[in-house]
Amino acid sequence: MSAQGWMLVAVFALCAGGALAGLIVSDRRNPAVLAWAGSLAAAAAMGAAASVLWSGTIFEATLWTVVPFGKLAVSVDRLSALFLFVAAVVLMAASVFSASYLKRYAGRYSLKAMNAWFLLLAASIVLILIADDALLFLLAWEAMSVLSYLLVTFEHRRDESSRAGYLMLAMGEAGFVAVVLVFLFLAANAGSLEFRALKAAAEDLGPTARWLIFLLTFFGFGIKAGLVPVNAWLPRAHPAAPANVSAILSGVILNLGLYGIVRLNLDLVPVDMVGAGLVVLVVGTVSALIGILYAATENDLKAMLAHSSIENIGIVTAGLGAGLIFMAYQRPALAGIAFVASLYHMINHSVYKALLFLGAGTVDDRTGTRDLNQLGGLVRAMPWTSGAMLVGALAISALPPFNGFVSEWLTLQTMLRAAELPSIPVKIVFALCGAGLALTAALAVTCFAKMFAMGFLGMSRSEGAARATEARKSSIVPMVILAALCLLLGTLPTYMIQALDPALQPWTHASATEALVPPFFASHASNGALPPAFAAEFHDLGAQVGQSVLPGRGLVVLHRGAAENPVVFAMSTSYMLVVLAVLLGLTYVVLRLWLTRRRRLARGERWDGGVRRLLPEMTYTATGFSNPVRVIFDAIFRPTTVEDTRETVAEHFRMAIRRNHLAVHVVERYAMQPARWAAMGLANGLARMHHGRLNAYVAYVLLALALALTLGLA
Repeated sequence: MSAQGWMLVAVFALCAGGALAGLIVSDRRNPAVLAWAGSLAAAAAMGAAASVLWSGTIFEATLWTVVPFGKLAVSVDRLSALFLFVAAVVLMAASVFSASYLKRYAGRYSLKAMNAWFLLLAASIVLILIADDALLFLLAWEAMSVLSYLLVTFEHRRDESSRAGYLMLAMGEAGFVAVVLVFLFLAANAGSLEFRALKAAAEDLGPTARWLIFLLTFFGFGIKAGLVPVNAWLPRAHPAAPANVSAILSGVILNLGLYGIVRLNLDLVPVDMVGAGLVVLVVGTVSALIGILYAATENDLKAMLAHSSIENIGIVTAGLGAGLIFMAYQRPALAGIAFVASLYHMINHSVYKALLFLGAGTVDDRTGTRDLNQLGGLVRAMPWTSGAMLVGALAISALPPFNGFVSEWLTLQTMLRAAELPSIPVKIVFALCGAGLALTAALAVTCFAKMFAMGFLGMSRSEGAARATEARKSSIVPMVILAALCLLLGTLPTYMIQALDPALQPWTHASATEALVPPFFASHASNGALPPAFAAEFHDLGAQVGQSVLPGRGLVVLHRGAAENPVVFAMSTSYMLVVLAVLLGLTYVVLRLWLTRRRRLARGERWDGGVRRLLPEMTYTATGFSNPVRVIFDAIFRPTTVEDTRETVAEHFRMAIRRNHLAVHVVERYAMQPARWAAMGLANGLARMHHGRLNAYVAYVLLALALALTLGLA
């Protein structure tokens, strides 16, 4: 067996052994067992994935034969290795974080159950990503869904946890049925359940069958990915779950939905219709916009992050849609750029969203609340947590030099390349979707400026926030590592592009590396391929800086055009980091060592408009901060007023006005409620048929028989 095989065996052995060990040891020791077994299993999975990504060698193995379904097989190619590596990073961070975080549940809920479900979920995730036949894939998918439900409902005494878990499971099963139908159809056509056979047989499918397969798989897997309009479970499940589970739900489970979409619609049954790409692009853009609108107006920290996950997965999906359209129009280089931007953003989202959920869990654990209106002042009491959350906020807001900026910038630049397409209607759709994504990026800055300012700056607005203390090291370390990854992924984009490109080349048949990373480093073998005048201009700008200490093609992301337009777009967060560091250093020198060197620092009581002591009730709240967004987009939110009362407070004082609003999510209003009403109407109609009259029942049977005979003769 190869090294990859032994590492995968170690993953499952560690997960199974850790789950069994947790049943033997006491509840008090279970968090440590989970942390060690989970982190070691994640390290083994990371090693197997890195080996395949580095070497390009596909790992394949047959497990056993199940009569009459055939062989159960596993395979790890570069695409599955990429998803596996990202999942392993998040699983490792969540496992280490659990060592101290789970102690808050000791004596109230079973930590033995948490340990077992967590580790078995990790094993099922790995099995999904390495499955090479439909049966093993579906079995692992169902196990993942059930285990996710058990973890979301871990705090089963809370009604919101039970309701959220049930909704997640019910919607997931609906998507699972759609995917099963696709696999049954493909298996009947191929005579086998192996992915290789399914792919070969799919080449003979007609347009109608391809459209049906695309719609079923896109919305079936889209439920797990959290795409609009099948995302009703996500804003409920993420806040209800423990923080370590929320990090996995957002950083890993949502990616599994994307993996299913990519594996089915790029690999097994390639989508070559422009219309399908437009559906993906529009759904992704709408998901991104709706997600960030609700995130920007949410005051519960974990609910805000849950809505933000919808936004980020929408951006990833929009990139996939753009790539599918470019492929349909025979623009392989642009398709490669779009797919690279999409998967790059998926990786970035997994890292900074896991960081933010772990930080939210730490804040909840240390203050007893997640309400931004009740927080504030945490930067003094929890400096490490606050610093990590600041990095996460900057990254998710797509601010340079952090990772969110690179992938969102590249996605928007790819949208602009629609100018090269021949269809005017398609260009219009691209323009509208590009504008929607740009608005999404702007609202994200507003959202996470509110999160950090209201949650960590200013003064404490509750006793819990005032008494907060810093978290334990086992909670801080994974957040700091994830924060460092946000910076590395943002400042080394040329290396990330080169790592992602080989996973996509089998479908694009073009190199995104060649299209995006020119060999500016003179030491690179391909440097001579650049036009001398073109290279000289960029060398004068410093494109060769760093070649003496760094390998590779260079540190500049640049898409080249024709001779009359040699640079379509260009960017370098690597050099940007250096410039920002120099500017910050100069600012410090000027302010501290020059302007204020002869001034003594004087501390005194602050003056606040004649108020001797500023009370927490007088400060700006998260609700007030986000109110402009709520007012501007009221046509989308459309809250229902459930109370509107006025009463006089005291003589000579204006009356108190109280208005309570019930927020109805736009997806609930336009998708779920009509479907619910239709189902209830059908059920009531069928119920009226059960009236106990024997003659009517005989008539039903005769009508059914006549209909069956008519259809049979037709």
